Amino acid sequence: MIRILLAEDVSMVRGALVALLNLEPDLEVVAEVDRGDTILSAALAVRPDVAVIDYDLPHTDGITAAGQLHERLPGCRTVIITSLGKPGTLRRALAQQVAGFVLKDSPASYLAEVVRKAAAGERVIDQQLALSAFSDGESPLTGRETEILRLASQGADATEIAEALHLSVGTVRNYLTSVVTKLNARNRVDAVRIAAESGWLM
Repeated sequence: MIRILLAEDVSMVRGALVALLNLEPDLEVVAEVDRGDTILSAALAVRPDVAVIDYDLPHTDGITAAGQLHERLPGCRTVIITSLGKPGTLRRALAQQVAGFVLKDSPASYLAEVVRKAAAGERVIDQQLALSAFSDGESPLTGRETEILRLASQGADATEIAEALHLSVGTVRNYLTSVVTKLNARNRVDAVRIAAESGWLM
């Protein structure tokens, strides 16, 4: 029997996934949580074989939680489920030693199969997503440029970004100009779009 921890913040979706996984004769959901920051403590309590984790969780995102699990409970394999089929998201997941990466529109039978393969030590990644992840390349932006663009994507102007990061307004504008140039964007809004679609603002 493969013991599963399920992390999903939408109650109806979580209930459906628990029911579907428990229908499988060799799978059993032994814990379920609705927040990213409770995954590690729940896993340490029940010692699951596989943690099925939604990417978009409150308090701690699924990939960060997967990294914590790998560090503290390396025997527990992790599978990320997400509606965000972005190359940057997948690259983050692979960096945290995630064993599976499944899009939410996949059939339930496919998730069960991925869980089995993860428990057996295999890594299962959607093939098209894997190809795009490695053809698109890494983000050309520095950590500071990404931080500034992320704030800009949330509607902050140069003055607000400068205050938040303790920089001068001129320095922030220089960073934004650099970002637009590096991404070959038309303007700041276009730069946000390009970075978001590539998964570089996660």
